[in-house]
Amino acid sequence: MSEKIPDSVDVVVVGAGHAGCEAALATARMGCETILVTFRLDQVAAMSCNPSIGGVAKGQLVREIDALGGVMGQVADRACIHFRTLNPKKGPAVRSPRAQADRDLYHRIMLELLMRQGDNPGPGQARLHLLEGEVTGLVVHNGAVCGIHVSDTEIRARALILTTGTFLNGLMHFGLENRVGGRYGDPASVQLAEDLRAHGLRLGRLKTGTPARLLKDSIDFDSLERQPGDEPPPRFSFDLSVPAPRNQIVCHLTQTTERTHEIIRSSLDQSPLYSGKIVGIGPRYCPSIEDKVVKFPERTSHHVFLEPEGLDSDLIYPNGISTSLPQPVQEAFIHSIPGLERAEIVRPGYAVEYDYADPTGLRPSLESAVIRGLFLAGQINGTSGYEEAAAQGLMAGINAALSLRGEEPLILGRDEAYVGVLIDDLVSKGTEEPYRLFTASAEHRLLLRQDNADFRLMRYGAQRGLIPRERAREVEAWQASVRETLDHLEKIMVAPSDSVRDWLRERGLGEMTRTSSLLSILRRPGAVMTDLRRFGFPVDNLHPRVIEQVEIEVKYAGYIRRHEQMAETERRYESLPLDRDLDYCAIPGLRNEAREKFKRHKPATLGQASRIPGILPSDLTTLYLYIRHPQRAASPQPERERSLFEEK
Repeated sequence: MSEKIPDSVDVVVVGAGHAGCEAALATARMGCETILVTFRLDQVAAMSCNPSIGGVAKGQLVREIDALGGVMGQVADRACIHFRTLNPKKGPAVRSPRAQADRDLYHRIMLELLMRQGDNPGPGQARLHLLEGEVTGLVVHNGAVCGIHVSDTEIRARALILTTGTFLNGLMHFGLENRVGGRYGDPASVQLAEDLRAHGLRLGRLKTGTPARLLKDSIDFDSLERQPGDEPPPRFSFDLSVPAPRNQIVCHLTQTTERTHEIIRSSLDQSPLYSGKIVGIGPRYCPSIEDKVVKFPERTSHHVFLEPEGLDSDLIYPNGISTSLPQPVQEAFIHSIPGLERAEIVRPGYAVEYDYADPTGLRPSLESAVIRGLFLAGQINGTSGYEEAAAQGLMAGINAALSLRGEEPLILGRDEAYVGVLIDDLVSKGTEEPYRLFTASAEHRLLLRQDNADFRLMRYGAQRGLIPRERAREVEAWQASVRETLDHLEKIMVAPSDSVRDWLRERGLGEMTRTSSLLSILRRPGAVMTDLRRFGFPVDNLHPRVIEQVEIEVKYAGYIRRHEQMAETERRYESLPLDRDLDYCAIPGLRNEAREKFKRHKPATLGQASRIPGILPSDLTTLYLYIRHPQRAASPQPERERSLFEEK
């Protein structure tokens, strides 16, 4: 960069993947002068693996990022070339948007946002400086971060956010050969890993991988099943000024064969995964094709989705056959897949091992419990996926800025957001394999739908200056309209006249024997809001978002109410704070195993303590009594307080 980089700023962000970009933009927009340091600016927000955004639970995360003031959803909408909603025929709790993005366009749009923040920050915002270089270590004084060493220079900072991705001590595997690097063609951060370990961070080892890239013109698409996008395509961003996504390409589906599996089985001695070369643990829910063949021997085929990497790209991403086998073996098994008989490999697949920091060493704000002012986000915390990384980056950025203001951190509850579930899982339970978020990860997923993320979270983004006030007020007006509409529907009564009964039968909405409210009619299976025009209800005067939310609230009212009651019960003790320096050895009646786990995990709240694996209800009751009534801790436990945790 030609600009002079200051030698002292408020925040330094290390790494320009999805986490780093969200973190840097958040801190700068919240008024903190920020430097974003990365090896290569031409790889900002690079989609190192799959050129897609969203998916099951991940789509919910992207919408939450957008509602909180992050940019991933906007960039994905602008770079989208193929959009689908997953699980469209299932309930709203598990419907998830997913977009194929033009890889190069996604990078260029994100870089444009970063540079704009550097050239022309808005009112109350600060400049964002972009710097190419290698961060080799931290500057720490009296237990607090105060800067970094980068490219033989020291930069002072009041807060530091590390988003190192797969680069921290990265090692790439191509068959039985390996080379140092965090991504194909890029180096690794070896010195930084050593420095973090020296500063007391507990580091572990994980592994991920990617498939070969195939030449588009060498594939026989005519013989394969087409996978068009949804029309009209949905969108990620709630900001309607962002251009709507467009479906511009078609994906295709093929599958492996028994011959494919035979080739792979006969070549396992050449796999670094099965020869002992790789020591890091790989992702359970996105396994390599070697893992699939070995662990699911009864399967005769596995799906392979052929996804273009961009409108002007000659590359196809074969989703489903991630591998680290030698290139000749990759060529052999790829050519055994229908449609890929003559496929040309432009770049072979490979695996990458990298260091990560034990996330139980973090506070719920994502600040290190070891070094004040140090925040970690993304794969350095053991997660997998762009979306999980971006969500952490945004929250780390927000909380770093809040800490510099002397304000309380933003901690989202498990009943408020998937972002809250993600971070709580990490800091409470930790992970020994790349963490992947699912809808099943959330106890209250019916409350955390992708369709209501702005209703749930936009106020938080507006309060921190990341969401324009006018957008937040618009959402508040929609929420008020939903409440008013539900109240109105409950009050309007319809008598069971002959014409009404005939109409209900014609619509397949059942019989009607007594006077009923419009609310009860809408609750019937198959009924939709537009049906209420029959009774003169002004449906056309309502905003589409209001109509959508009213239908969901009515159809799932009982389930939603039950989840809200459960969440309220859990909040009674979820927020009870625990001192991180609490002497668990001094608590009478606490099991030794519980003492050891509490000391290791250092839960911030009683709710976090309840989610530590191996903790029993009796442990929680003992802890609860000690915190609330230390003088009674050694006395018999009242049945009422014991049952509070046994219900969990």
